[in-house]
Amino acid sequence: MSLNDPIGDMIARIKNSQLRNHKKVELPSSKFKIKIADVLKNEGYIIDYKTSSEEKKPTLEILLKYNSGTPVISSIQRISKPGRRVFSSAESLPKINNGLGIAIVSTPKGVMSDIDARKQKIGGEIICKVF
Repeated sequence: MSLNDPIGDMIARIKNSQLRNHKKVELPSSKFKIKIADVLKNEGYIIDYKTSSEEKKPTLEILLKYNSGTPVISSIQRISKPGRRVFSSAESLPKINNGLGIAIVSTPKGVMSDIDARKQKIGGEIICKVF
């Protein structure tokens, strides 16, 4: 099956799994998805992630995090889409809910949160926002 937007598919799977209170979500793996999962783990939005390659198909398993029954990720939204890429400089990176949420940014120095991008004074493509 060919996907036009694998990152959008990853975000939709995380949203749907949390709506149904699943403990984990499995999806096809890629280096970019692993980097996004790493940012989510470092910022405390997911418990952990694992990769496995069974039958030549690498899969990414994300363990979702809940706080007294409610999902830690209350909203995750795709910003830059294949049809409309959204780029931002370091100064104009958006603050998500007055700094309570994060934006995941793909920069020349790798995928990172908007907080880290502002510290390093580098901009890039805004992948998604998480709150």
